[in-house]
Amino acid sequence: MKTMRLLILFFSTILLSHCSNNEQPSTPDEGEEPETETPVEENEKPDFYYGADLSYVNEMVDCGAEYKDQDGVVKDPYKIFAEAGTNLVRVRLWNNPDWTEYSNLDDVKRTIRKAKEENMNVLLDFHYSDSWADPEKQEIPKAWESNIDDTEALGNQLYEYTYSTLKTLNDEGLLPEMVQVGNEINGMILQKGELEWPINWERNASLINKGLKAVRDISEELDTDIEVMLHIAQPENALWWFEQATENGVTNYDWIGLSYYPLWSEYDLNNVGTPLKTLVDTYQKRLMIVETAYPFTMENADGANNILDNNALINGYPASPQGQLDYMNKLKEIVATSGGEGLIYWEPAWVSTDCSTLWGQGSHWDNATMFDFNNQATIGLNYYNAAKDN
Repeated sequence: MKTMRLLILFFSTILLSHCSNNEQPSTPDEGEEPETETPVEENEKPDFYYGADLSYVNEMVDCGAEYKDQDGVVKDPYKIFAEAGTNLVRVRLWNNPDWTEYSNLDDVKRTIRKAKEENMNVLLDFHYSDSWADPEKQEIPKAWESNIDDTEALGNQLYEYTYSTLKTLNDEGLLPEMVQVGNEINGMILQKGELEWPINWERNASLINKGLKAVRDISEELDTDIEVMLHIAQPENALWWFEQATENGVTNYDWIGLSYYPLWSEYDLNNVGTPLKTLVDTYQKRLMIVETAYPFTMENADGANNILDNNALINGYPASPQGQLDYMNKLKEIVATSGGEGLIYWEPAWVSTDCSTLWGQGSHWDNATMFDFNNQATIGLNYYNAAKDN
């Protein structure tokens, strides 16, 4: 995401210093019931998705974070969001992040199971990288580097990875309702180092279409509808990107996904509805903003500097829980009026802990969560309440 790109640039000085199991399943004794996991029921699809990206939550819980609801009662964070009205959980997946124990397949399984147990839908975000993918970094997984110049072989690798991941999740009753083929894929996917511009669309379209086909094929095999999304950072970039993608045969998707942070966009709340409506009307696809956020304070809970500073503030929307809630409610209104069907808050529970991220100890998002510095839910969480009335 663009947030991560800027964060990495901002903290570059900190960085300088600072498959199969061949065993056969055991057979139960005669008369003994075989052990099976309780299947998770498929969730209903709402008219509008009120979402939360909770990719950091498992790590925060393991780091000792205790989350409290608005009454101060300690609860499982997934339950807090579900009770508020959240109907979609987004979660990222990295291929082989050997630098962290999180955002790998095991961690994603944990997230999906928790979300589904609380009757929330799931959007699985394939980054197709071992770390953050964003508009200026689409780093190919290390295990795939040998095929970087062989588009056909690389596409087959992407296909098999996408297909097998979804099949594995289905086998455990954890199939997501939606899938992103890539994260903020403004630039050409599966590159190494600095991105190549302009986009080589013969290569890019071939690779993206392999990911789309993998989702379609597993959906057909399982006789279920997994919706597929393509995700671009900032509405202004989506206008040219989807035009070029369509011209090059990338059309077999259901959703246009967008990151929208007014701080880094050409559009503010007064006119962002224009590109949103243009995208919906032009491509006849469903549209969702899958990343946005707003600070509830300018204070800092730890030594990790806040990404969203005073430059992120909008007139009429102060850095307060009410200002945050008003921003989300206004943006939801704009999305819906423009023909969009969902709005996800990025990392509303990335609270401060004693653990360290890639950039340092604490959270760079603690002033933009929906929890105060005591980890008690603020009124910002009331954004999700509207989902209860749908």
